[in-house]
Amino acid sequence: MSSIEKSDIENLLKTFIDPNHGIDLVSAKSVKSITIDDANVIVKLELGYPAKSIVDEMTLAVEGHLKKLPGINNASVEISVKIISHAVQQALKPHPQVKNIIAVASGKGGVGKSTTAVNLALALAAEGAIVGILDADIYGPSIPTMLGLSGFPDSEDKKTMMPKVAYGVQTMSIGYLVEADQAMIWRGPMATNALQQLLRDTNWANLDYLIIDLPPGTGDIQLTLAQQIPVSGAIIVTTPQDIALIDAQRGLAMFAKVNVPVLGIVENMSLHICSHCGYEEAIFGAGGGLAMAEVNKVDFLGALPLDMAIRQDADLGRPTVVGDPDGRTAQIYKAIARKTAAKLALKAKDFSSRFPAIVVQNT
Repeated sequence: MSSIEKSDIENLLKTFIDPNHGIDLVSAKSVKSITIDDANVIVKLELGYPAKSIVDEMTLAVEGHLKKLPGINNASVEISVKIISHAVQQALKPHPQVKNIIAVASGKGGVGKSTTAVNLALALAAEGAIVGILDADIYGPSIPTMLGLSGFPDSEDKKTMMPKVAYGVQTMSIGYLVEADQAMIWRGPMATNALQQLLRDTNWANLDYLIIDLPPGTGDIQLTLAQQIPVSGAIIVTTPQDIALIDAQRGLAMFAKVNVPVLGIVENMSLHICSHCGYEEAIFGAGGGLAMAEVNKVDFLGALPLDMAIRQDADLGRPTVVGDPDGRTAQIYKAIARKTAAKLALKAKDFSSRFPAIVVQNT
């Protein structure tokens, strides 16, 4: 009989903190099985978020952690990923072809929200998820340009639209349906109806995550999304500047009122790095996003530099995550994507599909 007990392994795994959501492996319910054969231990872990770029690193880290236990000669760790659907607002059900909808919002324009949303979608895809992005900015769609796409979407049944695909990410935008120089002079109800139609009439193909790039502010479109579209979580994008933080606070408050969990805050343009000399300067101030996260008790997902290459990549239709996948900025986007998905993985699961539909018939 081995002197190593299963409880010893569990207690040790309770001290290993998953860096992506900050909770130990046991509490996060990531431990699926523990097999003990004399001095050999096999642990199978299941993550609820995509993490392709760090699986090998995490495997080695957990194996090294297990070897701290006296009596273990060999520790083997197997990591798999299973992305499930999470709870949405009351009275709503998740989209049948989308496991999780994540809204990317900002209180004001000009903070790089769309750039963040596109790179987040591409980063989730790079980490192994099936991802889509919906451009909800009806008046100023920018996703087509950022992904190098144009032209009308295909329709196989003449009723619904096929998403246009770039870099493995499914996309839909009002920008595919109107000319680039055509102004959308629509009142609020028309814009909100357009958003719902884009979501409903697109043939999304079995998405793990649909990123919705919201227009700035807290107007009709944001309220429609919060009240009528099944959202699993939201991200707030801000800059360190006080004016941006004040507006971002309004966006955070809106999601709180409609019971959409805010997964965290992303601080964009946090630091300017001179392309000539490398000098770093906090043009818009420092630490504002982190302070806002602490005050509101939400997670700080990461900070992105004010880098000319990010803008150039987006303008060229090759956002940074695919334009420079091994660069520092792409690694930051991927870390934000993992943290976002990992925070969502800790949220309540969707159980609506477990309950059969009850049909009352006259017999």
